[in-house]
Parts: sequence; C-alpha cells; structure tokens
Amino acid sequence: MSDSQVRVLAADDHVLLRTALCNLLTREPDITVVGEAGDGPMAVHQAIQLQPDVILLDLEMPGPGPIETVRQLKTAVPDSRIVVLTMHDDDDLVHSLLSEGAFGYLHKSATREVLLAAVRSAVAGGTTLFTPQRPSARPPRPTAAPEPQNVLTSRELEVLTCVAEAMSNRQIGRRLGITEGTVKRHLRNIFTKLEATTRLDAVNKAQSARLIGR
Repeated sequence: MSDSQVRVLAADDHVLLRTALCNLLTREPDITVVGEAGDGPMAVHQAIQLQPDVILLDLEMPGPGPIETVRQLKTAVPDSRIVVLTMHDDDDLVHSLLSEGAFGYLHKSATREVLLAAVRSAVAGGTTLFTPQRPSARPPRPTAAPEPQNVLTSRELEVLTCVAEAMSNRQIGRRLGITEGTVKRHLRNIFTKLEATTRLDAVNKAQSARLIGR
C-alpha cells in the first residue's frame, strides 16, 4: 500500500450517496478515490483493475449478496481492505462479514470523523465497528475515570486530539512539528495505555474518560 496516498474504491448503487461519499473523501489530502461501482460484480471488476487500498462497500447493492461479494473481493484482491457501509444493524451479519475478512462495519449514521478514521485504520490493519447505540435495559455501572496525568503524556494527548479530528499521521506530524515515525510511536503508546485496538477505539475511550474533548 502507498505510504502517501490511500487509494479508495467507492461502491454504492445510490448515485447521490456515492457522489457525496467521494466528495467527502477527496477533500482529504492523503485520500484518493480511484474508482466507483454501482453493484457487486462491478465492484469486483473495478477492484481487480484498480487494486485499491480500501474498498468502501455498500451492502444493499445489487449482486450476489454481501457475504459472497466480500468473499469474491478477498479472493480477487486479498491486499485490499474492505470497509462495509450499511443501514442495517444485524449482529449476525456483522460477525459474518468480519469473519470473512472485512476490516470495518459502519452504520450509515456514522459521522465524517468515524468514516475517515475507519479508512485510515483499515490501511494500518485495524478493524472498526460502528453501530447505533441501543438502549440499555439497566443503567451502566459508573466507572472511575483515570487521571489524565497518570495515563497519557501531554504530547500523547495532543496526538490523540488530532486523531479525534480524523487527521492522518502526516497531518498530525505537520501540526505538531514531529515526524510520522514519532506520531506512530506515540500512537502505539496510547493504544497500550488505553488498551485500545484502533484509532477510533482510542478516541472513544479517551473521550469517555474525559481525557480529551468530544
């Protein structure tokens, strides 16, 4: 995968939604939309031709079905990372798609920041899961928030604040005046301290603990 540009294939049968998605992605200096598709077979064909880093795949497109489409994509372009977009909140489908190799499952109510974080996380090998929060039958037990000074350094908090703004490692480095390698080192430390698995997970945990703002 390219170190400088994330090459994305956008697959959605709704033209207006697909256009809006592409417009959102192309605003990011480190993301390039290399192709579009309106159904499952076209997504596979385009993926073979274009070899994208990330495939944003709508589940409701015409074709053989979401699981089979993901299987075909993984066979055809095993190095591409698939992030699924859907209006459905189905636990069984989520687990099935992730077990087939998808790197993300995003409900279409996700924000711009969540989408961009999921794309960048997929490139780095992380998995992002975003579904609408369901009402709980009983209120959650309160948990003590860790003290900021005991968890993250001031620089790590600066890095994580940039991550919450959906900035890439390169953009973070430019803002803070540090190298991308240093950014990655800070992120590794952040993941370890917060026991986070993805950038989005780290942001969510830090915000829940009031280490950074929402």
